[in-house]
Amino acid sequence: MTSAAVFARKQFTLLLEVMILKDPLTKLRISISSLLSALFVVLSLSACNVGPSASGSAAPSGIELTATSAEVPGSAATEASEVTEMTVASTTAPPTPTPIELVLLPPVETNPPNTTYQPVTADQTRAPGTITQTQYSVTILTEDLISPWAVDVLPDGRLVITEKAGTLRIMTADGGLSEPIGGFPVVDDRGQGGLLDVAPAPDFASSRMLYFTLAELTEQGSLTAVGRGRLSDDEKSIENFEIIWRAVPYYDNSKHFGSRLAFDQDGNIFVTTGERSDLSTRPNAQLLDNGYGKVVHITPDGDPVPGNPFIDVPGALPEIYSYGHRNVQGLAIHPETGEVWISEMGPRGGDELNLIKAGGNYGWPAISYGIEYSGEPIPGGLTVMDGMEQPVYYWDPVLAPGGMTFYTSGIIAEWQGNLFIGGLGSRHISRLVLENGRVVAEEWLLVDEGQRFRDVCEGLDGALYTVTDGGLLYRIG
Repeated sequence: MTSAAVFARKQFTLLLEVMILKDPLTKLRISISSLLSALFVVLSLSACNVGPSASGSAAPSGIELTATSAEVPGSAATEASEVTEMTVASTTAPPTPTPIELVLLPPVETNPPNTTYQPVTADQTRAPGTITQTQYSVTILTEDLISPWAVDVLPDGRLVITEKAGTLRIMTADGGLSEPIGGFPVVDDRGQGGLLDVAPAPDFASSRMLYFTLAELTEQGSLTAVGRGRLSDDEKSIENFEIIWRAVPYYDNSKHFGSRLAFDQDGNIFVTTGERSDLSTRPNAQLLDNGYGKVVHITPDGDPVPGNPFIDVPGALPEIYSYGHRNVQGLAIHPETGEVWISEMGPRGGDELNLIKAGGNYGWPAISYGIEYSGEPIPGGLTVMDGMEQPVYYWDPVLAPGGMTFYTSGIIAEWQGNLFIGGLGSRHISRLVLENGRVVAEEWLLVDEGQRFRDVCEGLDGALYTVTDGGLLYRIG
């Protein structure tokens, strides 16, 4: 059976599967989409007079991953320099004009939730599933990174990658990996700390300046800090590194530092932090006199951006842009609207996707769609409270979201405008399709890889690049 015929059969099968869905609107949307997709493929088969495959055997439906390397990645026979490539087969037969119509499937999440909490709106969690219909490949570029935390692209297309212990690496287009680059202050790399995010300055081509977040270690404890330094001409060190902002106060533990940073369209910087996890530090997320559990907005010199929402509030840190966050490890600026989006780790259940509003209170720990790791409710057990923002979307069970990026290239047209988030505990990359600020579909990528995906970025070649806690760098495209 051809792959198109299999796809058609699958769509008709889905018409039966969706009957288990409780939401009538979701059921109707999925049913119509599946039926139209199946009819389109069947009509295409008839028009093209497509018959059975030469072998006469039925091809498996859905995504087919075929390893083209001679060895299995990570096996004893695999050399570190080898590249493993997998081809993702198209799920439709004849290519269709772009943009490709979105196919809606049953939700990808089928495991039971951790809580009995109900969303405020039906589209706030467990969106319909979808599947990429364009053929793409997945390639492991290196397995030699040591606890990478962030990946970003330089103006010449090369990648800069941070490693938790306090080093930077550069990956070239031909697969060459630099030696570790130093020049950073001592970092607290226990637990969730270390050298964290990296972003090139908008004028990097001339200034060679890189910006970083890190867990700064001192005798007083540690905190999330923002620093910058110049990549030396020989690219062997970071020169004149300086800290430009600190999420005070210092605290001695190894958890919930956040953090990500991103330049906005005006050249200023958004930075995310965590609330340091402990029961004693959680309440600081709701207070404006500290840097815990915040999104901050600073200039490239570390000063508050003029017009920040709390700049004239007595006792408030003027850098604060929003508050009430738990542990924000994903941040992306929408390439067209300039909107600030974050992905935020919840407790047990309740990971969130949030659209950030200036001055917004995002609720933690007063409200949450998750529970304590012990199974007990978060004190109060509330999911809604006046004056507090609701997440655009949440996951239960968790995604454990890491870094994220909007896809802007036309190489894979159906991905344009989609949000890609690295999943840590969930061990996949989540592709979110957004329409009018809402999640209308979700797809899981690289599920079979079994990796903790720490960060993801888009390269100049229109491919996605992702690093894993296991030291791998993937190219997807």
